[in-house]
Amino acid sequence: MSALFPGIGGDRPFLVAEIGKNFIQTPDERPVDECIHNAIVLIDAATDAGADAVKFQTHVVDDEQMPLPITSPHAKELDRYAWVSRNTRATPRAFWDAITGHCKTRGITFFSTPMSRGGARVLQPYDPPFWKVSSGDVLDFVLLDTLRKTGKPVILSTGMVSRAELRSAVDFLAAAGSPIGILYCISEYPCPPETFNLATIPELHATYPDAVIGFSDHSLGFEAAMAASALGAVVIEKHFSLSRDLWGPDHKVSMTPTEFSAMAEAVRSKTYERVDSRSFLGQKDREFDGATNRFRPYFHKALVAGQDIPAGAILTGEEIMALRPASMIDGLSSQRFPDAIGKTTIRDHRALDPITISSFH
Repeated sequence: MSALFPGIGGDRPFLVAEIGKNFIQTPDERPVDECIHNAIVLIDAATDAGADAVKFQTHVVDDEQMPLPITSPHAKELDRYAWVSRNTRATPRAFWDAITGHCKTRGITFFSTPMSRGGARVLQPYDPPFWKVSSGDVLDFVLLDTLRKTGKPVILSTGMVSRAELRSAVDFLAAAGSPIGILYCISEYPCPPETFNLATIPELHATYPDAVIGFSDHSLGFEAAMAASALGAVVIEKHFSLSRDLWGPDHKVSMTPTEFSAMAEAVRSKTYERVDSRSFLGQKDREFDGATNRFRPYFHKALVAGQDIPAGAILTGEEIMALRPASMIDGLSSQRFPDAIGKTTIRDHRALDPITISSFH
């Protein structure tokens, strides 16, 4: 058992039911109380199905998404800014109070993916045992800087980064002493079996011997999760919903309670040994699919002014935000956040103006 990652390690795989935003189930916006009810029903179902933890997502729209018209390939019917705005409104403090309290009552670990620095600050009062960073935010060093200052373990997903980009994030976190977890991931919804390349899992163990290594699985079924466990993944994360027929972008790639329960029994009883993991192996030294993933232009971030900044200001970092989509913001990559700290601006910036190399000395 890992002292740094509570509950993770040993012979028992740590199973995460990613509820994410699946408490939103209708195209029309519903009251917060209904979202809380749906979330509690999902927490109960995940607990009863054998999950060790439930994971949510925490959005603060104005700290995450530039107000620009854009849709994502996996949810073309949803304007991103409107969708993230709806998620923000659905999860005020009363939401987090209710679900964290219910998780304590049920004895299941709660954590959430902060989708920005603001999201992390919403979550901090609830004292999650560790942080999870989404594939699209591994290069959001504004967020990573906030997380590493908490001293808590940080889990990174690999679905939208290259090997070199993952290394840069790991090094940035490790420089502050953050314990690291890495979930190998393919960001396709659902993920086709031929793209798994699960030979990467033992390679990640070798490359990052001090890290907790797991698998965030976006495929249907649980054969890949079983193979990943056989190959050394000590964390298995699966999207979780009461039904794949519910409205919303993630329900269709989610496990139902019955399926999650079957996976939990199979993985923990080691019946995964009957799965031929060779069919999922691929090549261990292949570049991550995340290096060229089609979601990168939509989910990577660029640096912008978070407020009006006068010429001559010495940047502390608080006045800078990382927003998506980087492809529509002519600013420095959010990975360049450390380069801006301590620099003096040479021109005025209005709020939301891109931060560029010409912004400072």
